[in-house]
Amino acid sequence: MTIHTSKVKSFVSQVTQLRNTIHQIPNKMSNNAAGEPPIPDLQFSDFPEDVQLCILSFLTPPEISSFACTSKRFLTLCRTDSKLWFSLCDRRWGSKTQIAKWGSGLISFKHLYRTLQEYENLIGFWRLSSSPRTQINSPNSIPNKPPALVFLEWGQSFITGSRVLPSENGGYDVVKLPFLWMGISPKGEIVNFLQPNSGLKLDSNSIKLCEMGSGSGELVCVDVNCMGDCHIVIEERVGFGGLRNNGNGNGVSEDLIGSGSPPDRLTSEMYQYFANRTSPGGERAWRRQRRREREKQGNKKWESEHFVKIVNYCPTSSRPLQGLWKGICEDTNLDFYLVAYDDIGGIACRRIGDSCKPFSSYAPVFWTSNTTFIESPFSSEEEHIYETREHLLPPGDILCSEMESVSRILYINSSYDLVLPGLAGPTSVNPHQVEGRIWEYGDGTFGFGFLRDNHIIDLKHIAMDGCLLDAIQPL
Repeated sequence: MTIHTSKVKSFVSQVTQLRNTIHQIPNKMSNNAAGEPPIPDLQFSDFPEDVQLCILSFLTPPEISSFACTSKRFLTLCRTDSKLWFSLCDRRWGSKTQIAKWGSGLISFKHLYRTLQEYENLIGFWRLSSSPRTQINSPNSIPNKPPALVFLEWGQSFITGSRVLPSENGGYDVVKLPFLWMGISPKGEIVNFLQPNSGLKLDSNSIKLCEMGSGSGELVCVDVNCMGDCHIVIEERVGFGGLRNNGNGNGVSEDLIGSGSPPDRLTSEMYQYFANRTSPGGERAWRRQRRREREKQGNKKWESEHFVKIVNYCPTSSRPLQGLWKGICEDTNLDFYLVAYDDIGGIACRRIGDSCKPFSSYAPVFWTSNTTFIESPFSSEEEHIYETREHLLPPGDILCSEMESVSRILYINSSYDLVLPGLAGPTSVNPHQVEGRIWEYGDGTFGFGFLRDNHIIDLKHIAMDGCLLDAIQPL
């Protein structure tokens, strides 16, 4: 039978060619002139089932659907949830999470594949784009300034969201505060829980309770809504199974795992709303309904938060400065920086903590429209500028030799005087006050400073290969 899926056909062809080559080796070494009869071409159905499943695991669901239409036997093979769809899940996410433990192992792997495919885009760093009224009740948090950086990563059978903020020990360590848990219930429902004080500590028992809808009363049931690929909103689930104290001792509404789908309930509430407005005495009923809605909103434990994804948080060979960085600032505190390349070739660096402020105050720390580096050897003037400045480092840290070796220099400008070329007068801007340098080191990191200052802020990586560096748990 001819396989119409190009990827499967190519793979089978390569395997057949390899097998023919192996069988031809003894023929060439033998003195038997007659030789062996030629080996017939192998078809996909000639392979054992485990080899077939391994080959199919490289395909996408649409390709598998096309392949299943080629014969009844392959249709049966593609419908085998415990084999084919497990292979698909295991190949794609098996090294990151324990596939068989999602939903307590009671959900279909086809459903799990679709869910994890949506979850995959959530993995990585997100920055807070709106400042909530509620604060983080943690001794490690900054008063009146919620941590703006969030890191989502794979767990055993769930996704964990953690707030990332500078530690208070004066070094490069960062505090990792888990606050969000995203999983699947044994019924296949999306279950997201959040702890407002960022003290979420889930063991195997608490995770199982959350999956069954019987979590702790300190947890808040939330929805994680995607507004496109790079914008999510975390908001408390109210009305459709929101977490609230209903007198049963577990703090979880029976609606969380009850019968009936949200669209049916929404239709019922809409019908009741318009019926109350048009029926006799409907105005009083409408006011009562509005009062109940206000009370429901007043019982919310969590203010909605908006997050924007940091797509490029690691540098590349063509963009060596881009990504998330951390460095000791002038006030000797650790701060986070985001360096991004724009569409016209410029570079801008902003503090992560400023992203949740009004846009007018989200000014860059430094910027440049010319990304041409000055290569070594440097002029005596440039060497003097670098050598006369002090590196801002944590107490007791020693500047490593690779960092002392400056490989390239880039000119930058300060954010205090952003002027349009040709519109500024000859004496309006002092170049000494706005001009600065980026010194790229031999280890791939860099430091920056301005001519008006006598120091260099050296930046280090926050994450490497998807892992958070220098992360410590709160006491």
